[in-house]
Amino acid sequence: MISVEEALDRVLSYVHMLDGEEKPIMDCLGQVLDEDVYSSIDVPPLDNSAMDGYAVRAQDTAGATKSSPVYLDVIGEVRAGTIAEREVVSGTAYRIMTGAPLPRGADSIVRFEDTDEHMQSAQHPARIGVFCRVPPGHDVRRAGEDIARGQLVLSRGTVIRPQEVGVLASIGKAKARVIRRPVVAVLATGDELVEVEQPLPDGKIYNSNSFSIAAQVLRYGGIPRSLGITPDRIESIVEKINEALDADMLITSGGVSLGDYDLVKEVLAEQGEISFWTVRMKPGKPLAFGMIRGVPHLGLPGNPVSSMVTFELFARPAILKMMGKTNLSKPSVQAVLEDSAENTDGRRVFARAIVRKENDRYFARLTGPQGSGILTSLARANGLAVVPEDVERLNAGDTVQVLMLDWSEE
Repeated sequence: MISVEEALDRVLSYVHMLDGEEKPIMDCLGQVLDEDVYSSIDVPPLDNSAMDGYAVRAQDTAGATKSSPVYLDVIGEVRAGTIAEREVVSGTAYRIMTGAPLPRGADSIVRFEDTDEHMQSAQHPARIGVFCRVPPGHDVRRAGEDIARGQLVLSRGTVIRPQEVGVLASIGKAKARVIRRPVVAVLATGDELVEVEQPLPDGKIYNSNSFSIAAQVLRYGGIPRSLGITPDRIESIVEKINEALDADMLITSGGVSLGDYDLVKEVLAEQGEISFWTVRMKPGKPLAFGMIRGVPHLGLPGNPVSSMVTFELFARPAILKMMGKTNLSKPSVQAVLEDSAENTDGRRVFARAIVRKENDRYFARLTGPQGSGILTSLARANGLAVVPEDVERLNAGDTVQVLMLDWSEE
């Protein structure tokens, strides 16, 4: 058996960042930019108002108070998306809405609440009383204040979040070049498996692994391609694997243990190469990894919890690396354990746990029985409490590292 760290290093050494593709920005969420993005425009393109109010010359408001207002003639109104027709000269003002371009001659904004507009009966008064002095530039957004023409807006390697989508749209960029998402073929093996929605004969179980693994692939940015189920026969496994050779990665579940019908590792050895077979961890000891004709192949255990846990530790970072991401680690916290966790055979234990935050401290409790076939215990968990290889037991009150499956500060 090799360590978790060595296994991960080997997996990552076989996978590389994929090539780029250009696509609409709304389809780029979660992907990594494969280009530097420069702006061809100023954002905003013109000086504009940050508030609803009146565009004025700041010098015209000198000495204005509520008890002694300065009165200005209102020569028009300008809304966002329109341009004022007249110039603001001494003694005049333009009624202006938020986002509207500043009229020529004006250099400041007086807010509605700092005028007597609300005291007048007319909806759009022809003359306005100003209650305060404003300095030049007051409540004015300058052209290029956010982004200047020619500026590097987003660097290659940036992960596209909703805010980056907004920035790209703000400079008129409808498409972006990003590292493409890996296509991950998913195959379940086992004579005992039946497709979901089919009648369930005696002795059979539904194929949940294909769904949980495909969902994990999708969650972390990949494109799952389901290959369905193959029985425990070498020729059937080879036939299915051949369907995956144009994918970026193949993930199988089952067939990697020591049983007479655990044939995936044999196929991996015959059709390609095996980098490693077993890992010093629980759940998930039987874990095969290698290459089949240029395609990385991760053979996960058949037990559903083992399959999902090993995916989190090995497939997830591989997918992220192929997508061009550099932060491959799962977020983790140090938590106070509320019950005990045992390690009986010198493997690193990843125990399903529920973590909560209380008074700036994290607390973790196990979600019940930890058998590798009890998938509901993982459904109740938001983290994996780690018991190191050299620790036989953690007791209530001990501090434990928890890898977070669902990260939240709440």
